[in-house]
Amino acid sequence: MRVFFPAKETTDLLTRNVLAVACSIFCLVMVQAGCQRVAAPPTNRADSAVTTPAPRKIDTAAIEAEVIKLEHEWADAVKNGDADAARRVMADDIAIVNPDGSTSAKAEEVEAIQAKVVTMDSWEIVEPKVMVLDENNAFVTGRGVIKNGKAKVPNSSKTLDISGEYRFLDVYARRNGTWQAVASQTTPIAQAAAKNP
Repeated sequence: MRVFFPAKETTDLLTRNVLAVACSIFCLVMVQAGCQRVAAPPTNRADSAVTTPAPRKIDTAAIEAEVIKLEHEWADAVKNGDADAARRVMADDIAIVNPDGSTSAKAEEVEAIQAKVVTMDSWEIVEPKVMVLDENNAFVTGRGVIKNGKAKVPNSSKTLDISGEYRFLDVYARRNGTWQAVASQTTPIAQAAAKNP
């Protein structure tokens, strides 16, 4: 009588099948564990180690005062033909929209101020209102009142009367600790509108 012992090939096959089934079960368990939702840690707990930093306090009054001071310096620079003061107020990359709709850059503005293309008895900044956007950005709106203003017409002996009121919007940015105008737009106020505000 022969006692049954599995042949070596059968043993190897059986061992491989058991290993394959065990690996399959292990992989299935791991995949199922990875697919289960894990509860998110609570975010409102008072004893939470993760805290958001407090927002930085912005001194809006100081920014408003600085921007208004720069507006007055800029107007005085144009009135007095002070190109150096204008250079300090305007950023090198300033974008300017003039009252007639034309555009200009810092170099053109400085050149016109030096040449005293525009003259006036006074340029008053009225009702400036500063909006502080953050610690490095702000804009100011208001009215400019020019008295006895004259502008030379290029390539001509003529002058234009630029006396009157203008609305302005100037955008300021603090770069390397210094506030400068980076954009400016000026719009004339029609005489009828000026009489009936």
